[in-house]
Amino acid sequence: MKLNKIFMSLAVVAFLFASCDDTKKKEAEAKAEAEKMEMEAMKKAEEEAEAMEMEKMEMQKNSIASKAMANPNYSTLVAALKQADLAQTFMEPGEYTVFAPTNDAFAKVPKATMDNLMKPENKQQLQNLLKYHVVKGEWKADAVVKAINDNDNAYNVTTLAGENLVLSLKDGNVMVKDSKGKMAMVENADMDASNGVIHGVNTVLMPKM
Repeated sequence: MKLNKIFMSLAVVAFLFASCDDTKKKEAEAKAEAEKMEMEAMKKAEEEAEAMEMEKMEMQKNSIASKAMANPNYSTLVAALKQADLAQTFMEPGEYTVFAPTNDAFAKVPKATMDNLMKPENKQQLQNLLKYHVVKGEWKADAVVKAINDNDNAYNVTTLAGENLVLSLKDGNVMVKDSKGKMAMVENADMDASNGVIHGVNTVLMPKM
């Protein structure tokens, strides 16, 4: 009888040890699985972040600002954008249509006027001038021509400066009239960018300021 009890006790102890070992094993396996899942999640997050960064770099590389920087005909515009702290704005995601004055267009502006605009204390005035050349949304040339034709050859658009430009057609060319009645002609249309489109114009457009 006593021998049976001893065997029973030993069996119970052995079972308890086995159960304890099994529990520890399951806990270790669960911990390992959790760590594996955490590592996989971290790797996926890193890969997604890297992909997003690459996409951002590609977008900025083909942005309005970058396209203008790569074109020697817009070096004066680029210098003005940098002075006005707007270059980065036109590297960011969005949809813009820019009526971009060429170097020859800026050359028509009196030197004293440009020198004054480029002064640090006149940054807000320079920003306003540059924003007057930008319309929200992407308007390719065919869409611009259609809008002009649908509006009796006088299509009003509101710029980022809050003032209007009037678009019209003359001898097959898109013309842009500013607030002072001055006319600019689109010379180079549809320069595609990742955040919009650039239309080169031959005259600097002047807001009321």
